[in-house]
Amino acid sequence: MDFKSDGFMYMLGFGVVAFILFQSIFFIVRAWKRAKELGISTSSLKKTVVSSALFTVAPALAIVATVLTLSGALGTVLPWIRLTVIGAISYEVPAATSAIEAFGGTGGLSAEITDPTVFATIAWVMTLGSILPLFLIPFLLKKIQSKVGKVASNNQKWADTMAAAAFIGLIAAFIGKAVMGKGDKAVKGDGAGVLSLVTLISSMLYMLIFQLIVKKGNIKWLEPFAMPLSMILAMGTAVLAAQLLPESVAYFEWRG
Repeated sequence: MDFKSDGFMYMLGFGVVAFILFQSIFFIVRAWKRAKELGISTSSLKKTVVSSALFTVAPALAIVATVLTLSGALGTVLPWIRLTVIGAISYEVPAATSAIEAFGGTGGLSAEITDPTVFATIAWVMTLGSILPLFLIPFLLKKIQSKVGKVASNNQKWADTMAAAAFIGLIAAFIGKAVMGKGDKAVKGDGAGVLSLVTLISSMLYMLIFQLIVKKGNIKWLEPFAMPLSMILAMGTAVLAAQLLPESVAYFEWRG
């Protein structure tokens, strides 16, 4: 059996999921009891629970897309464990890629990881990188919030510009990978080429379409689903392009 999906890995996965579920139920019960002590009606509590549950659907779709993205190289269990606790595609992919490159690999997540040492290193890098903020937040969050709040109160436009710049910089890193990224020539489709460009352009188009639907049709409930749906549809478009286009075209790379 593949070490990435053997019994030990599934035991870890179910253990993590069980802990998360227990933690969630524990705090739901405590919060419900406290709300009743404060005199909040049962109907209001039920509405809050239902709306909160529905609100988690959109992020869950993005998590599923991230698991699918990572599963080709890392198997299903490790991404499942990682995304069950804390994580996002904007962190998991760069973290895994950095670990692979530390061992001299250049194919990134396009090729299946078959070396247990590399796999274990990826798991540690992903996990330790996510744990660090959990230790820093209790000690630094208050100070950071006060500084950010002071900047925002003095100049809201500057605060908005800083936030937008940080987000654009993050997205630009993925766009650069799709347009000018360098991959391993031994692995099809891991460098900048037709498929990466098809995925990039289609995801942008899907996002624009969803935004237009939300704006023109005034369908507010669709807004949180726009990004995860765009990701999934773009992945499907890339798979379709790989099947329909001639192999020489679909896997053509100008940087690979």
